[in-house]
Amino acid sequence: MMRRIRLWLKVRSPMYYIIGLVLLVLVLKVALETWCTLHSSAEFAELTAEEVAGLSERERKFWLQLKKTHSEKQQLAEELANAKKSVGNVEVKHSTDSQIPAVESRHGEGEDAGCQRVTLSRCELIQIAIVCSGFSASRDVVTLIKSILFYSHNPIHFHFISDQSAQTVLSTLFRTWQLPEVQVSYYPAEGLKSKVEWIPNRHYSQHFGMMKLLLTSVLPKDLEKVIVLDIDLTFATDIAELWLQFRKLIEQGKSIGLVENQSDWYLGNIWKNHRPWPALGRGFNTGVMLLRLDEMRRLVWMQLWKMVAEKNLLSYTSVALADQDIINAVLKDHPDMHLTLPCTWNLQLSEHTLSEACYSKVSELKIIHWNSPKKLAVKANNVEFFRNLYTTFLEYDGNLLRHRLPSGCSQGEGESTADPTKAPADDTEKC
Repeated sequence: MMRRIRLWLKVRSPMYYIIGLVLLVLVLKVALETWCTLHSSAEFAELTAEEVAGLSERERKFWLQLKKTHSEKQQLAEELANAKKSVGNVEVKHSTDSQIPAVESRHGEGEDAGCQRVTLSRCELIQIAIVCSGFSASRDVVTLIKSILFYSHNPIHFHFISDQSAQTVLSTLFRTWQLPEVQVSYYPAEGLKSKVEWIPNRHYSQHFGMMKLLLTSVLPKDLEKVIVLDIDLTFATDIAELWLQFRKLIEQGKSIGLVENQSDWYLGNIWKNHRPWPALGRGFNTGVMLLRLDEMRRLVWMQLWKMVAEKNLLSYTSVALADQDIINAVLKDHPDMHLTLPCTWNLQLSEHTLSEACYSKVSELKIIHWNSPKKLAVKANNVEFFRNLYTTFLEYDGNLLRHRLPSGCSQGEGESTADPTKAPADDTEKC
């Protein structure tokens, strides 16, 4: 077609050239408008049989693919809507004492089959700590928060180590959502920078990536345990299940619970002359951690990690994976401190990942970790499903969470900002 137009234009006057250019512009305008119309997937996916018959072959192929994607997203949304009724091994039952639902779970299903069932009261407050800085990080952490709260049955207290821009975004959102039984505390990151910037760090998170090392001194002194999360996570289950894993830490006298690293990074065979920091075996990923703060303070954690960091910096000059290198070096020197969590609690979609060995069905997974610098563009098994899950929470209206969360536990709701130069006071009320 274009070849005929060019031949026709060769034998015409300049006026025809002008007319041809005008026609070309009009064709491009119509094509652009058509593309924009087709891109509104919900409408295009619902075309009638007569409208489909009028499509070109290319448009028909696009329509079929779009309809398939639209159907998959609808199915995923329906699955998420029913997730409250049945999430993994978590069951919602009624307490005989207060008629308030309780969360029950079997620890280590598969590994520890036969373990007694343990119960978490619906009014037990779950403590979560997250380091978040900048507007871009705020977007990721909001998606994480929505995935946590969507499945949650318990009151939650979020502790954010954040800079001013992140705090502004998060404060606005939480005020807008007006969530029952959700408390939020902020700890200014600007006042903590000097405590970690002495460590040379090649990781893209810069000094913010080191601030998880400071949690025993930053968080309230009488806070005994906390779940620590990276911002690039997507939950697929009730966080109460993860909170129940603290029972194992306490029973076995461990201080830190975390998942084994799912790449060969700490084995030192990623590339020639690769020298990773010391680690136990494959090492551990610090994107999801259970910290017994009281036990870590007893072990004088702040002095412990600094001594290990100073010793290893003499040989390695800098860290490549921020806090993860230092925590792995500490666990190498003190292996009795840690408990290895099931790999489904931190499925790592990084470069060179071996995560596919962790599960046989995606329904077994608890947390998806986008720990590759490529984030959603990473290549991995079932990544399309994981992207759809992430996108669903990204687009989910946080105001709808108000009607899904528990109430009646008298935890209250609100925000507070701590002064990092002073010992913070605990503002947690008991059930």
